[in-house]
Amino acid sequence: MAYLHRLFEKELLRAAKAFPSVVLTGPRRAGKTHLLRHLFPKAQYLLLEDPDTLAKFRQDPHGFLDGLRFPVILDEVQNVPEIFNYVRSRIDADMRKKGRWFLTGSQEAQLMKGVTESMAGRSAIMQLMPMSHNESPKVSLLHGGFPEVIARPKDARLWFSSYLQSYVERDVRSVTSVKDLSTFRRFMSMVASRHGQLLNKTDMAGPLGVSVPTITQWLDILERTMQVILVPPFFENMGKRLQKSPRIYIADPGLACHLLGIDSADELARSPFLGALFEGLVASEILKHQLNTGRRRELYHFRDDQGLEVDFMVPGPSGSITMVECKASRTVTPKMAVPMQRLMAAGSAKLMKGRRMKGLIVHRPTRSGQGIKTVSPSITAHSWVDFTTHL
Repeated sequence: MAYLHRLFEKELLRAAKAFPSVVLTGPRRAGKTHLLRHLFPKAQYLLLEDPDTLAKFRQDPHGFLDGLRFPVILDEVQNVPEIFNYVRSRIDADMRKKGRWFLTGSQEAQLMKGVTESMAGRSAIMQLMPMSHNESPKVSLLHGGFPEVIARPKDARLWFSSYLQSYVERDVRSVTSVKDLSTFRRFMSMVASRHGQLLNKTDMAGPLGVSVPTITQWLDILERTMQVILVPPFFENMGKRLQKSPRIYIADPGLACHLLGIDSADELARSPFLGALFEGLVASEILKHQLNTGRRRELYHFRDDQGLEVDFMVPGPSGSITMVECKASRTVTPKMAVPMQRLMAAGSAKLMKGRRMKGLIVHRPTRSGQGIKTVSPSITAHSWVDFTTHL
């Protein structure tokens, strides 16, 4: 597969110059290994899922590490968590040498435990998500952003089926002892059917015949393996009673469509999930933009007990706030700006007085390619293909 340049490259190269090691996490098949091998073509590459490689390390850890040629890429290190202690001692022997160790993993929580305990101050910890529309115009609501799907969209259905089977049988089994994998697979489809909704664990537990603690555990698995995005409620006290539950989204819109049985553009256009899927696409594009540009991962939703609701709140420089309303429509009307106008009025009279606030209505593009439209003061409308440049 031809290499597709990533906006993340600049941040990764900067980290390699500043730290002895870089830990790159992200969902399986997001392109972590391909990216590292392209940027560091002379680096030695070792896959720690390979049985022979694992056996060599566990038989003689010091001998294994003595035989490495730097820089080195150690792929899927969550399979060998004990390796962090050995790598740490090697780094401590000469902290002046930068960009020698590149460690990748697909299971963030398990991987992060090893990093927190062994690699604090020695590693840049970075996260790579599937591709954004800014990286490839082929990223879409129907097919998502996984590089292999972008390269072969006609095979998307087969690819996602294989991906889910591999994910459930490999990542889920290794993260926890889920005994009934078929029920877990149904649980993933249920999460997709709640795409964009407030998280309600009790509502999920009943139809599956499992307990709420089991749902909590399974959601934790999806989150730690980066298959879902949980968007927490906005944290500011604006004198209102705010909704406390997060919203949940399947992280990749193409995977969400597959889980919902949507395989074509016509099916997508007719689907009752179109609005929620579009909202999830916007959420993923916001997070990708933040991670690719080295910013903190910050995304919230707003909803109070009076029914005032704004899809997303994105903190910016100097305490500024960007409000985002997602509309799957291709036509923008002034009515779409009303929730943001009401929140601006409430915010200016409360805690957010003096802060810069702006609003974006993000919609599906028209065939004419209509550009930015001013809807009201401080609120503009953008097609989703270009709105991240205005965050």
